Amino acid sequence: MSPEIFDTPTKVESKRITIDPLTRLEGHGKIEIFLNDDGNVENAYWQIPELRGFERFCIGRSVEELNKITSRLCGVCPGAHHIASTKALDGVYNVEPTETGHKLRELFYQAHYVHSHIAHFYALAAPDFVLGPAAPVAQRNILGVVGAVGVDIGAEVIKNRSRAQKIQEMLGGKATHPVCGMPGGMTKGLNEDERKQIEEWATEMVEFSKFSLNVLSDVVLKNEDYMSIITNPDIFYHETNYISLVDKDNKINFYDGELRVVNPSGEEIFKFHPDNYLDYIAEAVYPWSYEKFPFLKKIGFKGLVDGADSGIYRSAPLARLNASKGFTTPLAQEQYENYFGAFRDLGVKGPIHFTQAFHWARLIELLYASEMLLEFAQDPQITNKDIRAPVTEKPDEGIGCIEAPRGVLIHHYKSDPNGITTDVNLIVGTTNNNGPINMSVKKAASALIKNWMVSPGLLNMVEMAYRAYDPCNSCATHTLPGEMPIKAVIRKADGSVYKVVKNF
Repeated sequence: MSPEIFDTPTKVESKRITIDPLTRLEGHGKIEIFLNDDGNVENAYWQIPELRGFERFCIGRSVEELNKITSRLCGVCPGAHHIASTKALDGVYNVEPTETGHKLRELFYQAHYVHSHIAHFYALAAPDFVLGPAAPVAQRNILGVVGAVGVDIGAEVIKNRSRAQKIQEMLGGKATHPVCGMPGGMTKGLNEDERKQIEEWATEMVEFSKFSLNVLSDVVLKNEDYMSIITNPDIFYHETNYISLVDKDNKINFYDGELRVVNPSGEEIFKFHPDNYLDYIAEAVYPWSYEKFPFLKKIGFKGLVDGADSGIYRSAPLARLNASKGFTTPLAQEQYENYFGAFRDLGVKGPIHFTQAFHWARLIELLYASEMLLEFAQDPQITNKDIRAPVTEKPDEGIGCIEAPRGVLIHHYKSDPNGITTDVNLIVGTTNNNGPINMSVKKAASALIKNWMVSPGLLNMVEMAYRAYDPCNSCATHTLPGEMPIKAVIRKADGSVYKVVKNF
């Protein structure tokens, strides 16, 4: 039986609709929707209401500490920040890691991708599709998904994500906040027993990734109701520029390479080394959000609009597939070709602009990360003891760039000769998509909310607009005092407000 897509809307009286807190989101954010006199959407905002202070309070600290400090930006993507930060420290000390050092970092990082993509698809995205956008809110969660698909499948989800975490712990020292990276390499290598264990787990992860793609096919791609929503250009669709880190053959590389930018037609417009990012990327600011709005500097910021003349670009899985020529591993490359082939059959030419296709692209990346994890585990050099090159130069300036699960991640540090940090600039994966997320929320709200009629299911579909990007606002919501503003509303039995308590 096809899951229910829409529930029954009811009339609202207010011109302002607030969704706060947002659900199934890493970190905190809210959506404000404003209606006009006809009850249709006049404007909508995806707001980040707290200030990120990491760039400021890292200044004055030892530069060598930064890859431990910045990994605490988030409990979901600490591995990404740790690796980007460690690469920036390579630059600060002008040291090139050993070959084994690079490979150990990449092995660690592929495991990070596996655990992150599993978490998003099954815990955050799947409830919208397995249960339906209009399912009761109490069921629209990971427990509801397990109840619908069965405990056995739920156990496989937990097992594979847990093993990816254990691989990170093997090398990182901690499963959540790693401490393994150092300028020039790594602090710890792998022994043969650990290598064999990772090889065994990675083999199973490849099979689990293939299974997950089959789940997407059966639950979403074969569901006409879902596909009619996903491919509706009036709801989840934007023609934007796209950016991705690629290798010399323009294949996706999560760890290293050049940044390639294509326009909405798929034509390459820029390709540059991450060290030159300030020549190509700038950040705009709006007074209603603490998160910045990156844009392509050579095109310019024209506001939150899409199209070839706009400097807005998208990052993360959908963008990586659009801005690249695929993958270096055979199974992921086959899925990449199937993905574009399916949209070509629908008459789509050039890049895929459907926002909900992020989920499909993310699962193809899960397969790629699993294949790469297996490849590194089988590399004869991975147990080599030469894991770190010596540091011989005084600290100066360095830039580290990787593809975080949620988009291009840049760490840029400056140090004085004594190793004290003087300047920090971070462009977080989610920040790249801040403009597009706002655009997507507004477009979905405008398409779904008409004539004062609103329902929980329709509002959840507005949330699906941001959820596709897998945003991680933990990286952007840290207040300078070190605590998150909390507001508690205490209501009487009849629903009226008794007292409001807040810490700000």
